Amino acid sequence: HVQLVESGGGSVQAGGSLRLSCAAPGYTDNTKCMGWFRQPPGKEPEGVAAIFRGGGSIYYRDSVKGRFTISGDRRKNTVYLQMDSLKPEDTGVYYCAADEGCAWWLLRDYRASGQGTQVTVS
Repeated sequence: HVQLVESGGGSVQAGGSLRLSCAAPGYTDNTKCMGWFRQPPGKEPEGVAAIFRGGGSIYYRDSVKGRFTISGDRRKNTVYLQMDSLKPEDTGVYYCAADEGCAWWLLRDYRASGQGTQVTVS
């Protein structure tokens, strides 16, 4: 079981920015695909962004393209999600996900490994 350390999040006004971090120290081989999914209030989980170190692929859900940027630090085995131009519909609990491949993203198989971090946009 991969231990993911999530940080960031908070409350901002619409148009503001937040940055999320997710670290998986010591789990390099089985965390080649890392990213985020979120659960808006009263809704099903939805993928936000993912990055695959193996081939450099990056995925975004359509509604965040141009506003969110995912990046990774291989040395720290950490992934970051820079969220700009935030909208109220971005509100939700954001969870980090990681696996050897990106099947979890492609198949929308979202499983929380931690408590997640709350993002509230008003």
